[in-house]
This record gives sequence, structure tokens and C-alpha cells, in this order.
Amino acid sequence: MDPFLVKAIQLILSLSFLIVLHELGHFIPAKLFKTRVEKFFLFFDVKFALFKKKIGDTVYGIGWLPLGGYVKISGMIDESMDKEQMAQPAKDWEFRSKPAWQRLIIMLGGVTVNLVLGFLIYMMIMFVWGTAYVGPDEMPEGFAVVDSFKEYGFEDGDKILQVNGKDFENSLDINKHLFMRDVQNITVLHENGKEETITIPEEIGTSMFEQGIMQPFVPINQPVLDTVVAEMAAAKAGLKKGDSIISLNDQEIGYWHEIAPVSIENKQKQIEVVYKRDGKILSTMVKPDDDGKLGIAPRTDIEIKRKSYGFVESISKGFDYGYWTLRDYVYQFKYVFTKKGASQLGGFGAIGGLFPDTWNWAGFWHTTALLSIILAFMNILPIPALDGGHVMFLLYEMVTGRKPNDKFMEVAQMVGFFILIALVLYANGNDIYRWLFE
Repeated sequence: MDPFLVKAIQLILSLSFLIVLHELGHFIPAKLFKTRVEKFFLFFDVKFALFKKKIGDTVYGIGWLPLGGYVKISGMIDESMDKEQMAQPAKDWEFRSKPAWQRLIIMLGGVTVNLVLGFLIYMMIMFVWGTAYVGPDEMPEGFAVVDSFKEYGFEDGDKILQVNGKDFENSLDINKHLFMRDVQNITVLHENGKEETITIPEEIGTSMFEQGIMQPFVPINQPVLDTVVAEMAAAKAGLKKGDSIISLNDQEIGYWHEIAPVSIENKQKQIEVVYKRDGKILSTMVKPDDDGKLGIAPRTDIEIKRKSYGFVESISKGFDYGYWTLRDYVYQFKYVFTKKGASQLGGFGAIGGLFPDTWNWAGFWHTTALLSIILAFMNILPIPALDGGHVMFLLYEMVTGRKPNDKFMEVAQMVGFFILIALVLYANGNDIYRWLFE
């Protein structure tokens, strides 16, 4: 199946799953507090719905606009902007008639479900698949290091032994730790057999972001193909498993990590690939996709090991993984407010790119857990029209004892709604721009 379709199917399935459970997080406490829920929709039903059925007081349905979902709760100022209902005297079964603490629980329900769900999925992943890791002994060639990091004392062929004085289990996580965590020093084993502890400058993550160096350490592999993804650029050009890349556009390729810079620089352009197959030197033309990908993976001497966990241990490990995932996402969120960070915002295209090119349940659930945690964090931001906006006004009411008037809430909701629409259009516009021009 075409990789684009595989990603699209995974994206729709994942978001549908997360949206329905998020809305259930609002729906269930609303029903428990005897608050009427008029609608429960997956996707938005602007003008019409693909499907709808009324059961009791609630219309359940599927809309045609896949930008989210919603529950319409009676007596609540939300995106429906039902001013006629709000102009009537409050009923006992309406949201506005309930105590502030009950309204707070209803509004926090969706975020709580997404957060808990993300942690539960990670626990399930640990129990079913465990964790993959690559230690220094499993990397015979070590890392290739970008030039700017060689100034600190790193060398090509280095193996990561310790970070901040502690053994570092998974060498492949070093780039993530440098970017998002407090790395003060790294102990490496140089190719000549000498160990050295190298001090890392403060704010190294910010420096990496500003320079666009997000992968300062890349595993060294020979340029021999092990995987050629069907329907992607390399496969269409006739490349096969076992082919050894010699050059790209007359640029000699000695190691695998030298391929990506050339393909990214020439995305959507034809590249001449010279390669060896069965002792013969051959050539072909290949056109990387709009992300600069060729659809290939290397034959590697790197041994990926797996660590399994029992049921109880997987709970602890999954919680720990979920905590660091949330913490890392919150940490890097600050870059959104920079010019470069804003330009890198992505919409549904970028989200779809998080899923694997081929169907892989472990990869699917990893990405779904990440999206669930991201949705929890984004929804709790204090922006009117998001759950966090409603929570902000409810906390104000609980602290001051005064409820914001309906007119103010309507204006705030409208402002928040337009902010969200602008962000959605901007993020997806970035996707389209990158697809057309980069």
C-alpha cells in the first residue's frame, strides 16, 4: 500500500480514537451530575452530518469536517454560540445551574482522559513490546559527529558511555537528551580506545535549535541497502536490497549518514545514483519525496536489543516514559514563540508524518500515546474556546465568588475561536508551503 495512504489511515484512526475518548471525558461527568448533553459528535457537522441518531436527550453523530469533535452541553457558552438558549431562564439540568466544582470537573474531564490514556498506552507498550535500546557494545562503528560538536572534543567513531556520570542505556537517545534535558557532561570512548568526559555548554538545546542541528550524533553505517520501501522513490528507481551506494550526483558516499544531506538538498529533484550490485557498477535516477526521503534503510552492524517487563514493572516504566514525554513536550513548547519555531509549526500533514510508512502496531500506539499527551497539554492552555479557557474562568469564579457575565463569555469564546482557526490555518498552511516549495 502507498505510504501516504498508510499514514493517512493511521492518522484518521488515531485521531478518531482520541477525540471520542476526549469527548467521553466531558460526557460522563456531565451525565453523572445530571447535566443534559444535546450532541456528541466525532468531527464537526457544519451544515450537515454524515450520520446521526438521537438516543434519549442526546444526538450522536459523525460530521464531515475532520478537525476535531465536540459535545454540546445544555446551558453552556461554547463554540455553538447558542444565544437563544442562554437568553432563557436557567434550567436545573443545564451546565450553568450546576455548582462551580461540578462544572470544573466536567471541563477537566477531556484533558484528564487524554493524559491518563497516554500513560496507559505507554504502560501497555512496555508490557507487550518492552523497550528497544542500543548500548555502546552494540555500535561497533560508533557515531558520526557534526563539525560544530567536534569543537567540544567529540570525534567520529565515539561511543556514548555515560551522561552526567551515569550509565546511558540507549545511545540513540543522546540527541533527544541534548536538546531537551539537562546534559552537563558526556563520557565517550574514542576510536583510539581512550575514554574522555566532555563538558557540555549551557543552553546546548537552544544552540542546536538556532543552528538547525537536531542530529549532532548519527550512527555510522555502511551505505548498503537493507530495506527498500515499496512505492517510494528508491523502489520506483529500481534500487534493491543489497545494493551498495557509491555516489549521489557525483558526490562520493562512504557512509550511510552522508546520503541524507544530499537527498534533502535535492528533494523533488532528480539525483543520479551510482551503486554496486553483484559486482557490477550501475546507475539510475531517483527523485526524493517532498521530505527528502528515498524510502531506504541501511544494512547495519548495530544490534538493537529489547528489554521486557513484567506487568507490575511495565506500569512503573510506562509512567516514567509518559512523564518524560510530557515534560519534554512542555520544555520544547517554548520554541513555538520564536520566529524559527513558528515557521516550523505543522498541521495534519506534520502529524501524519509522525506515523510509520508501513503498518506497525507498536509504532501506531507510540504515536497515538504521544498525540494523546499533546492533546491534553494543548487543551489545558488558557485560551478561550479550549477547555483550559473554561477552566481559567471557572477558577476565577471559585476564587472571587463572581461569575463572568454571559456577554463577556460570548466575546471571549468568539475571540478564542478565531485564534484557534487562525492557528489551524497557519499550521496547515506551513505544511502546504513546505510541500510546494521546500
